[in-house]
Amino acid sequence: MTRSLARKSARRQTKGLAQKVEAPLVWTFDGPFLTCLHDIEDTLRRAIVQIGDVSRVALMIELSLPALRTRVELGDEIQPEWGRFLDALTWRYGLRGAPRVRHLKTRGPLATLVIAYRS
Repeated sequence: MTRSLARKSARRQTKGLAQKVEAPLVWTFDGPFLTCLHDIEDTLRRAIVQIGDVSRVALMIELSLPALRTRVELGDEIQPEWGRFLDALTWRYGLRGAPRVRHLKTRGPLATLVIAYRS
């Protein structure tokens, strides 16, 4: 390979690696409570792979209280799954602490996952 082709190839590789993910990343989840928890964890795992470094991640989960009330009325159990979910996020993914949880009084999707990170 000639020197100029090698440089162009190296620039292309560097350029591809330098592309940044826009912040914040936001996903919404609706459905049975336990399914939402599993989907949030799966999404978090994929986002960490995309971002590349868990130490740069800050999490917030918004829970719609009206949607949560509806899930409970339909028979979904909140505990002990919620506690296990929060514990798993901290020890399984190496987060510094549990995510911030914001309780919304407005109707909407059951949960919203917001991931912010430093680039």
